[in-house]
Amino acid sequence: MPDKFILIAIMTFLHDLFTAIWIGGMFTLGLTVFPSIKKVLDMGPQTVQLINTIQKKLSKFVYISIAGLFITGAVKANMVPEFQGLLHFGNTYSLILGIKHILIIFMIVIAILRSQVVGRKIKGPNPKVVKIKAGMLMLNILLGVIVLLLSSFNSAIG
Repeated sequence: MPDKFILIAIMTFLHDLFTAIWIGGMFTLGLTVFPSIKKVLDMGPQTVQLINTIQKKLSKFVYISIAGLFITGAVKANMVPEFQGLLHFGNTYSLILGIKHILIIFMIVIAILRSQVVGRKIKGPNPKVVKIKAGMLMLNILLGVIVLLLSSFNSAIG
């Protein structure tokens, strides 16, 4: 097997794994874990502590995944002849990739704001802050779905 084939396969696997961890984690939290917690428990101090603990543990995986996506994405993009450079829009592949990167930047900003800014405001039960964080998570889930769709189009092109 050619070395390039093995490198492409490994980079694609890692890129897909990091994507599954990040976006899959958001789906799991936003669509199953948090609604289940809200349905079973009241928003008392222990519930807030549980939510914060889950988010803190998952955040480590998310930040590692973001770094992994950056590295594997750079390697993968440089192997595609249609790639013109970061945020260049000269052909369909680069246009889709550029839009995808802009959305990912928004996702990262939202994730950081959600965990480091808004997340620090939850000291006790605060329904308003919980609602804001939930809305930010749902926005990131939506953006994640769009990013996956764009990735599928670029896979078809490249």
